[in-house]
Amino acid sequence: MNGPPTPPSERPQLLRRFGLLQATALNMSNMIGIGPFITIPLLMSALNGGGPQAMLGWVVALVIAITDGMVWSELGAALPGSGGSYVYLREAFGRETFGRLLAFLFIWQFILSGPLEIASGFIGFVRYLDYLWPGMVIKQAPVQRLADSIWPGITGDPELEGLSGKGAWVVIGLGLLCVALLYRKITSIGRITVALWIGTILTTAAVIGTGGTHFDSKVAFDFPKGAFDFSLGFYFGLGAASRVGVYDYLGYYDICYIGDEVKEPGKVIPRSILLSILGVALIYFTMNLSIIGVVPWREFVPAGVHPKSGFVVSLFMEKIYGTKVAAVFTAMVLWTAFASCFALLLGSSRIPYAAPQDGCFFKIVGRVHSTKTFPHISLIVIGAVSIVCSFLPLPTVSDALLTTRILVQFVGQVFAVMLLRERSSQAPRPYRMWFYPLPALAALAGWLFIFSTSDLKFILYGLGTLALGVLFFLGWSWRTERWPFVSAGTKSND
Repeated sequence: MNGPPTPPSERPQLLRRFGLLQATALNMSNMIGIGPFITIPLLMSALNGGGPQAMLGWVVALVIAITDGMVWSELGAALPGSGGSYVYLREAFGRETFGRLLAFLFIWQFILSGPLEIASGFIGFVRYLDYLWPGMVIKQAPVQRLADSIWPGITGDPELEGLSGKGAWVVIGLGLLCVALLYRKITSIGRITVALWIGTILTTAAVIGTGGTHFDSKVAFDFPKGAFDFSLGFYFGLGAASRVGVYDYLGYYDICYIGDEVKEPGKVIPRSILLSILGVALIYFTMNLSIIGVVPWREFVPAGVHPKSGFVVSLFMEKIYGTKVAAVFTAMVLWTAFASCFALLLGSSRIPYAAPQDGCFFKIVGRVHSTKTFPHISLIVIGAVSIVCSFLPLPTVSDALLTTRILVQFVGQVFAVMLLRERSSQAPRPYRMWFYPLPALAALAGWLFIFSTSDLKFILYGLGTLALGVLFFLGWSWRTERWPFVSAGTKSND
């Protein structure tokens, strides 16, 4: 599958060109993207029959994001490198023992979960394009029916929307455009990232400004009967709402994936993560209140049933300004969706690139372009898989990507911080989380809550994916005569 690790002196050197502005823009473009524009119906449908009480899920998600952001900040500042989590898990748990296993499992699950996250942006783009160009989505596309025949229920509600033929071609074109724009030096990508981010900020500002001048508290806080019935159903409903919230916040760590291309990573990475989380939290809170203070939540709940639930923000603008202004604003949302896909693909393409440098994945994926100095094969692979994943419905995509990543990546990194603190207590720490270990423990509790309240089929999917990865790792290690079949210090010259 691969040869021996590449000696550090012979590895290609990426260019450190991302400063605080570019890093924050990358994270925020990733976080905002299309998420809050497409998940409002999903969120409002999640808790006790639907209603504004579901915004509690965003509060839970914010707590998880802030505490987990401290984990990412300490790891990213201490161990800046391409691949982010791959590096942290490998170094914390041992390069040739359990660290090698967890790093492998991270790459294993990321090959699917990373493209799933990008695919959610493609799906959101097409659903909003349906407002301007009807016929982008249909009920249960053929690929979804095929998935249901293989694993009944995997796509959820049979009435969920899927891509039409036109929508499929739009997704393919969108994916190819993202790859084409990223197929260049990091210096050019930094300028594109900032330009796309500016468009994202203008879009969210337009929603907040419009909603603030037309806000109706009676519409916004129209709680249904039994909204706060604290039962077992409420617990699982809060978990569902929190999963939507966490999905919307995902991306505050995107800069960690390109750590080799960040200037002064010890300062830039922690600051960009904190600024991104606080900035997006403020945007989310005000933007969502603005929307549900104008558009009654019963007009788009439950998600997938109301014909306009796929583009609720366009409906919001239409109610106030009419269809012409709503069409212009929908184009701004499409810009924001594209910015998210661009940022996600940039970060995700650097993760498979890191593993072959240590002999832990296909060496072809680790190739760096001879003149443009970026991992071009990894970019193409992740872009192609993302396009394929776009043919699943949005709730399946968002839930599947979270459950496959929680145990190895997010939970694993909490223990990685603790292990590095214990084993390398004297090592330089450009950033040290405040009130350690409380934030790490809070993040751990939050991730376990999200995982335990997921649908059983996604829990089994996540566990099954990891089990298959362990078997594959053991078979590969046996063939190449590496740990755990030989001592950690002995390696084959495969």
